Amino acid sequence: MTEHEKWMGAALELAQEAARAGEVPVGAVVVRNGEAIACARNEREGRSDPTAHAEILALRRAGQALGRWALSGCVLYVTLEPCPMCAGAIVQARPELVVFGAFDGELGGMGSVYAMHCDERIRGNVPVIGGVRRAECEAVMKRFFETVRREK
Repeated sequence: MTEHEKWMGAALELAQEAARAGEVPVGAVVVRNGEAIACARNEREGRSDPTAHAEILALRRAGQALGRWALSGCVLYVTLEPCPMCAGAIVQARPELVVFGAFDGELGGMGSVYAMHCDERIRGNVPVIGGVRRAECEAVMKRFFETVRREK
Protein backbone atom coordinates (compact mmCIF):
# COMPACT_ATOMS: atom_id res chain seq x y z
CA MET A 1 0.00 0.00 0.00
CA THR A 2 1.38 3.40 -0.96
CA GLU A 3 1.48 6.40 1.36
CA HIS A 4 -1.30 8.04 -0.66
CA GLU A 5 -3.48 4.93 -0.36
CA LYS A 6 -2.85 4.78 3.38
CA TRP A 7 -3.94 8.36 4.02
CA MET A 8 -6.89 8.04 1.67
CA GLY A 9 -7.96 5.15 3.89
CA ALA A 10 -8.02 7.53 6.85
CA ALA A 11 -10.12 9.98 4.81
CA LEU A 12 -12.48 7.14 3.85
CA GLU A 13 -13.05 6.34 7.53
CA LEU A 14 -14.07 9.96 8.07
CA ALA A 15 -16.36 9.83 5.04
CA GLN A 16 -18.10 6.77 6.48
CA GLU A 17 -18.47 8.60 9.80
CA ALA A 18 -20.09 11.48 7.91
CA ALA A 19 -22.54 9.10 6.23
CA ARG A 20 -23.54 7.64 9.60
CA ALA A 21 -24.24 11.21 10.78
CA GLY A 22 -26.46 11.88 7.75
CA GLU A 23 -23.89 14.06 6.00
CA VAL A 24 -22.69 13.69 2.42
CA PRO A 25 -19.80 11.26 2.93
CA VAL A 26 -16.65 13.24 2.38
CA GLY A 27 -13.58 13.00 4.59
CA ALA A 28 -10.34 14.97 4.55
CA VAL A 29 -6.94 14.60 6.22
CA VAL A 30 -4.02 17.04 6.22
CA VAL A 31 -0.64 15.34 6.55
CA ARG A 32 2.74 16.93 7.32
CA ASN A 33 5.98 15.00 7.67
CA GLY A 34 4.13 11.68 7.63
CA GLU A 35 1.75 12.66 10.44
CA ALA A 36 -1.91 13.67 10.34
CA ILE A 37 -2.16 17.19 11.75
CA ALA A 38 -5.86 17.75 10.98
CA CYS A 39 -8.86 15.77 9.86
CA ALA A 40 -12.49 16.49 9.24
CA ARG A 41 -15.65 15.22 7.65
CA ASN A 42 -18.56 17.06 6.13
CA GLU A 43 -20.63 18.83 8.80
CA ARG A 44 -22.97 21.04 6.75
CA GLU A 45 -26.16 19.51 8.07
CA GLY A 46 -25.11 19.33 11.71
CA ARG A 47 -23.73 22.88 11.77
CA SER A 48 -26.34 24.39 9.42
CA ASP A 49 -23.31 25.87 7.66
CA PRO A 50 -22.96 25.78 3.88
CA THR A 51 -19.18 26.15 4.19
CA ALA A 52 -18.68 23.20 6.56
CA HIS A 53 -17.20 20.97 3.87
CA ALA A 54 -14.59 18.45 5.02
CA GLU A 55 -11.81 20.26 3.14
CA ILE A 56 -12.59 23.68 4.62
CA LEU A 57 -12.74 22.29 8.16
CA ALA A 58 -9.51 20.33 7.69
CA LEU A 59 -7.71 23.39 6.29
CA ARG A 60 -8.87 25.51 9.25
CA ARG A 61 -7.74 22.89 11.75
CA ALA A 62 -4.39 22.47 10.02
CA GLY A 63 -3.81 26.23 10.09
CA GLN A 64 -4.61 26.27 13.80
CA ALA A 65 -2.30 23.32 14.45
CA LEU A 66 0.56 25.02 12.62
CA GLY A 67 -0.18 28.54 13.80
CA ARG A 68 -0.21 29.83 10.22
CA TRP A 69 -2.56 29.97 7.26
CA ALA A 70 -0.03 28.81 4.65
CA LEU A 71 0.06 25.02 4.56
CA SER A 72 3.35 24.62 2.71
CA GLY A 73 4.85 21.21 3.39
CA CYS A 74 1.37 19.68 3.81
CA VAL A 75 -0.62 17.22 1.72
CA LEU A 76 -4.42 17.30 1.70
CA TYR A 77 -6.21 13.99 1.18
CA VAL A 78 -9.93 14.11 0.39
CA THR A 79 -12.31 11.40 -0.76
CA LEU A 80 -14.10 13.54 -3.36
CA GLU A 81 -12.66 16.05 -5.82
CA PRO A 82 -13.03 19.46 -4.17
CA CYS A 83 -15.83 21.75 -5.33
CA PRO A 84 -15.01 25.28 -6.58
CA MET A 85 -15.44 26.79 -3.09
CA CYS A 86 -13.05 24.29 -1.54
CA ALA A 87 -10.65 24.46 -4.48
CA GLY A 88 -10.43 28.23 -4.02
CA ALA A 89 -9.68 27.81 -0.30
CA ILE A 90 -7.09 25.15 -1.09
CA VAL A 91 -5.32 27.40 -3.57
CA GLN A 92 -5.23 30.13 -0.91
CA ALA A 93 -3.83 27.69 1.70
CA ARG A 94 -1.00 26.60 -0.63
CA PRO A 95 -0.49 22.94 0.32
CA GLU A 96 2.28 21.16 -1.54
CA LEU A 97 -0.15 18.55 -2.93
CA VAL A 98 -3.83 17.58 -3.05
CA VAL A 99 -4.78 13.92 -3.41
CA PHE A 100 -8.41 13.01 -4.00
CA GLY A 101 -10.32 9.79 -4.57
CA ALA A 102 -13.52 10.15 -6.60
CA PHE A 103 -13.84 12.56 -9.50
CA ASP A 104 -16.81 14.94 -9.50
CA GLY A 105 -18.10 15.37 -13.04
CA GLU A 106 -20.72 17.93 -11.94
CA LEU A 107 -18.85 20.29 -9.62
CA GLY A 108 -15.21 19.19 -9.60
CA GLY A 109 -12.98 22.17 -9.00
CA MET A 110 -9.62 20.48 -9.51
CA GLY A 111 -9.73 19.09 -13.00
CA SER A 112 -13.07 17.50 -13.87
CA VAL A 113 -15.10 20.67 -14.52
CA TYR A 114 -12.93 23.53 -13.30
CA ALA A 115 -9.16 23.61 -12.89
CA MET A 116 -8.72 26.14 -10.12
CA HIS A 117 -5.55 24.47 -8.88
CA CYS A 118 -3.69 25.59 -12.02
CA ASP A 119 -5.63 28.70 -13.02
CA GLU A 120 -3.13 31.56 -13.33
CA ARG A 121 -5.94 34.12 -12.94
CA ILE A 122 -6.25 33.12 -9.27
CA ARG A 123 -2.59 32.22 -8.82
CA GLY A 124 -3.44 28.54 -8.74
CA ASN A 125 -0.36 26.39 -8.53
CA VAL A 126 -1.24 23.31 -6.49
CA PRO A 127 -0.27 19.87 -7.81
CA VAL A 128 -3.15 17.38 -7.79
CA ILE A 129 -3.40 13.61 -7.97
CA GLY A 130 -6.90 12.26 -8.57
CA GLY A 131 -8.31 8.75 -8.48
CA VAL A 132 -6.52 7.31 -5.44
CA ARG A 133 -8.74 4.49 -4.13
CA ARG A 134 -11.34 5.83 -6.53
CA ALA A 135 -13.63 2.78 -6.52
CA GLU A 136 -13.89 2.79 -2.72
CA CYS A 137 -14.54 6.52 -2.58
CA GLU A 138 -17.21 6.25 -5.28
CA ALA A 139 -18.82 3.29 -3.48
CA VAL A 140 -19.23 5.26 -0.25
CA MET A 141 -20.99 8.06 -2.15
CA LYS A 142 -23.16 5.65 -4.13
CA ARG A 143 -24.32 3.78 -1.01
CA PHE A 144 -25.13 7.01 0.76
CA PHE A 145 -27.27 8.43 -2.04
CA GLU A 146 -29.02 5.07 -2.62
CA THR A 147 -29.97 5.07 1.07
CA VAL A 148 -31.19 8.67 0.91
CA ARG A 149 -33.35 7.90 -2.14
CA ARG A 150 -34.78 4.76 -0.49
CA GLU A 151 -35.71 6.66 2.66
CA LYS A 152 -37.57 9.33 0.67
